[in-house]
Amino acid sequence: MHFFNLPEEVEGCEECLATGMRWVHLRMCQTCGHVGCCDDSAGKHATAHHKGTGHPIVRSAEPGEDWSWCYPDELLFRLAR
Repeated sequence: MHFFNLPEEVEGCEECLATGMRWVHLRMCQTCGHVGCCDDSAGKHATAHHKGTGHPIVRSAEPGEDWSWCYPDELLFRLAR
């Protein structure tokens, strides 16, 4: 499995930007790089992306955070560096 590194700047949740919605925190899909908002956001677009695609893992796209979440296993983890 390939894990995506965060880009220098993350513009925002792709769906929220397209519809004018606001987000709370951002998550990046580790299968395709899609950036969606967390479940504390109204759109819950990261989880919606998982449900629509089956892509299993997201990582936090927030500055200073280095954790990932596996949806199928409901598991929070950090990759060893």
